[in-house]
Amino acid sequence: MNVLIIHAHHEPQSFCSAMAETAASTLGQQGHHITISDLYAMSWNPVASATDFQSRDNPDYLTYALEQRKGWASQTLAPDIMAEVEKLLAADLLILNFPLYWFSVPAILKGWFDRVLLSGVTYGGKRLYDHGPLKGKKALLTCTLGGRDDMFAHDGIHGEIETLLKPILQGTLGYVGMDVLTPFFGFHVPYLSDDARGEILTAYVKRLSGISQETPLKMPSLNDYDDTLRKT
Repeated sequence: MNVLIIHAHHEPQSFCSAMAETAASTLGQQGHHITISDLYAMSWNPVASATDFQSRDNPDYLTYALEQRKGWASQTLAPDIMAEVEKLLAADLLILNFPLYWFSVPAILKGWFDRVLLSGVTYGGKRLYDHGPLKGKKALLTCTLGGRDDMFAHDGIHGEIETLLKPILQGTLGYVGMDVLTPFFGFHVPYLSDDARGEILTAYVKRLSGISQETPLKMPSLNDYDDTLRKT
């Protein structure tokens, strides 16, 4: 299995970075091929702009999604985008590893979504969810937080964390057709002892050992909707 880890934390000594290293080591020892894109180490540019295209179909007005299609077809996208798209298309499992910022991903990772999930290649028209171009690939979100797990329970002050992360789980990963696995979280990390952090990593190793047999989260199916995408 080809595994692509997208790591988005600015501090190499962080617990979040330790989670990325744990995933790479554990899955590598299982015989899987590991590729890591460490976005901060790469100085990844998160800003989608006209400079992403070496040539333009319409030089007078930038319609980003349309230029993505043309740029991929002509292989004239910026080299950093081309490299990441190729990694993504080769991957069987995508792991997104990041700290929670404002109930979402860091800007650098959001910019990876914007620039790498190309229109026409990963989505387009009714090519979404179970008809999405990335169907058959698995995706796992792994995230560190300062908050306690009870704060993100159904009766907690923030509400259920998978609901908060729906824009990523469904609106991004599920949307392009991936089988989205139940996320793995490291809660309350800045306030834990080293032993408690070690227990989280041990649980993560155990989780990764059975990752290929996991049942994905339920996502919409186009079979349940009519031609106008209204539920039948």
